[in-house]
Amino acid sequence: MKPYQQIAIAECGEPLVPIPAVFSLVQPHSYMQLGAPYGHKSPFYVRQGVCERLLLAQTYLQKHRPGWRMQIFDAYRPIAVQQFMVDYTFAQAARSQGLDPIQLTATQRENILSQVYQFWAVPSPDPATPPPHSTGAAVDLTLVNADEQMIDMGSPIDELSPRSYPNHFAQSSDRQEQEFHAHRQLLFHCMTAAGFAQHPNEWWHFSYGDQMWVWQTQPVHSPAAISCYGSV
Repeated sequence: MKPYQQIAIAECGEPLVPIPAVFSLVQPHSYMQLGAPYGHKSPFYVRQGVCERLLLAQTYLQKHRPGWRMQIFDAYRPIAVQQFMVDYTFAQAARSQGLDPIQLTATQRENILSQVYQFWAVPSPDPATPPPHSTGAAVDLTLVNADEQMIDMGSPIDELSPRSYPNHFAQSSDRQEQEFHAHRQLLFHCMTAAGFAQHPNEWWHFSYGDQMWVWQTQPVHSPAAISCYGSV
């Protein structure tokens, strides 16, 4: 169990709402293309309060970069989808190391899982320890310019490497890598100004109101207001 998962959850009762078209949405959706089992649910939903803050964050962005928009990569994720993506990422990580994901020693399996769980939440069905995306509180996103061209952040979303850490390029003297860091900082400042907290290992992941948000933002941890397993 991760430290933030010990924080108690209080149901806030907010509905899940569609992310409006004022944002750029990654289409076709990457996980759907892989066959992730969304059923009738949509990845482009968040809690109502989260949606309101996303709109505020985009307003901040456009003050600094007129014409730019936030591009939503992923948001709502049912538990079944979380499990599917953890399994997929595990298999990909094993193959990248020249291993057969079906024929691993216990030590190899444990090592690969530890890599995966640096970036992916455990697909827990326990209502007390839900993955952030399964609560409608979390969103994975990047930036696009006025021509709908994706802004280069220095690494793709979901990459299992140190380049995914928000401040990976912070101390670099390379001019291009300084630019990557500046872009990440712009996203960070717009999102945190709207009340979001950033995942410590992922430049693209932000949340509002879930256990991780409380753990990061509240000096004295109080129950988190989370809409768990809301229907779309």
